[in-house]
Amino acid sequence: MALTPSTKVLAGIFAVSGTVHLVKPEFYTQIMPSWVPAHREVILGSGVAELALAVGLLAPQTRRVAGWGSLALLVGVYPANVKMAVDSTRTRNTGLKAAAFGRLPLQWPMVKAALRAAREG
Repeated sequence: MALTPSTKVLAGIFAVSGTVHLVKPEFYTQIMPSWVPAHREVILGSGVAELALAVGLLAPQTRRVAGWGSLALLVGVYPANVKMAVDSTRTRNTGLKAAAFGRLPLQWPMVKAALRAAREG
């Protein structure tokens, strides 16, 4: 099946985000929920997972499993995104607040794209 635009975008987002996870893991440390153990290892592992999912979404043979994996990853990291939004309320940085809260609804189109990729395989 042909690669849809939403799958391409999702793969691109995962490629960029995965790279940042590996190159600047400290960026993500501050948004990790306290109940998640081994923050650095989880951050690096999720970066590797995002890169693997990006590649998997692009290949027809692995798109279905990468779509389901993408969905699982998006659901799994959502608590960190919520924490970042809540924590941003303690700052006067309006840009940070806007970015933190703005990314929450942006997760839903990514979830839709992951589901589409999983179903279309």
